[in-house]
Amino acid sequence: MPTRSDALRNSGRIARATIEALREQGPEVSLEEVARRAGVGIATVYRRFGDRDTLVGAAFETYFAEEIEPLAQAARQADDPWEGLCTALTATVATLATHRPLLAAARESHALTIDIALRFLAPLGEALTAAQRLGQVRPDLEPRDLAALVIMALATDHHTRYLPLLLDAIRPPSSSG
Repeated sequence: MPTRSDALRNSGRIARATIEALREQGPEVSLEEVARRAGVGIATVYRRFGDRDTLVGAAFETYFAEEIEPLAQAARQADDPWEGLCTALTATVATLATHRPLLAAARESHALTIDIALRFLAPLGEALTAAQRLGQVRPDLEPRDLAALVIMALATDHHTRYLPLLLDAIRPPSSSG
């Protein structure tokens, strides 16, 4: 039996309410608070998602699809692969930094999956390959190295300072400066 359109709308509202509640109140936010923000009853939250981990997984999937994945896709389509990579990585780190509690909750609920990582790394890998062909980045880089850059930048509270340093480190010696 197909899901009713109002149920789908509720699911989307609940997932987005979860994203905002986590951002504002942290990973310990109550499901009652999520339900209140979504304008639904707590029973609707449980009926649609079953438990907290499933809800966090749905919220992270929504956040990823709406905020992160488009950044990676834009890098792949950029006219200048280096600029596309820099823009995508900078914007990814910035948005993840403002959603650290969602990231922590997603880690705890095992919502960070290989499939999600591949959805980010595949288009970035295409931009990386194009940048390597143009001599804009080191030839020994792999797409997973880009994920490592994001993780390293997020490991500090000063990501706006350190990400440019990390990006400079992936340039070929003749390009950095």
